[in-house]
Amino acid sequence: MKDLNNKVVVITGAGSGIGRSLATACAKRGAHLALCDVNTTALEQTRSECGQARVLTATVDVSDRSAVEAFRDEVVNTYGRVDLVVNNAGVAHSQTIENTTYEDFEWIMGINFWGVVHGTKAFLPELKKHKGSALVNVSSVFGLISVPTQGTYNATKFAVRGFTEALRHETADSGLHVMCVHPGGIKTGIAHAARFYVGPDGNNDQSKVAGDFVNKLARTTPDQAARKILDDLAKGKGRCLIGIDAQVISAISRLIPVNYWRVMGRLMPG
Repeated sequence: MKDLNNKVVVITGAGSGIGRSLATACAKRGAHLALCDVNTTALEQTRSECGQARVLTATVDVSDRSAVEAFRDEVVNTYGRVDLVVNNAGVAHSQTIENTTYEDFEWIMGINFWGVVHGTKAFLPELKKHKGSALVNVSSVFGLISVPTQGTYNATKFAVRGFTEALRHETADSGLHVMCVHPGGIKTGIAHAARFYVGPDGNNDQSKVAGDFVNKLARTTPDQAARKILDDLAKGKGRCLIGIDAQVISAISRLIPVNYWRVMGRLMPG
């Protein structure tokens, strides 16, 4: 999808980070926006940064299927069509699998995986009505490799990757373009809003773990990430790797598919 002018773009998790940057970038390219987030205040801030673009906003918990479907109905009733959907909403969690509660498993799966499923299933029939439409699901570099204390997050992001790649094969001849995004470290608030209990080095100071993540691993800004997503979408790519770190991690996972942690462990905050 090269031209966003007058296209209807749906973005989940648009209240901050990559979602907000995508919204403002699409607005500058002439798109009509349908934005949702669980944080109403943050969502309204995003709306204010979209200039003169036409913007529909809704407070939506993407883990709630009926809420996502109601949002879909509002988008279609408002604009009459959907051209691009970006399932971006996500949260983070850091704890060993042994010590993770079932409630935390359900919380992160509900948002990171089921949120993508809900967004995809709700909007897919609308997207398939128009050739040249696109669906973008945001995974992570942690959908390429697994990291100690990130088992729940890894599970959700590997699931998003598998789900999206299967859908890409299924829709190959439909005129719908499907892309999976794997950001490396992005300077967003996801780490500070996460459920952090322990870091890869065993540290259980939540503020320190989150700070280490942002300071040592986050090398790319949300605006840079948004530009890369839209550029790769325009090129028709099926996989979008964001940041040098994502490219390195992807290469390491292919070269050392079993023992990559021997290398990656040295790159993590310590």
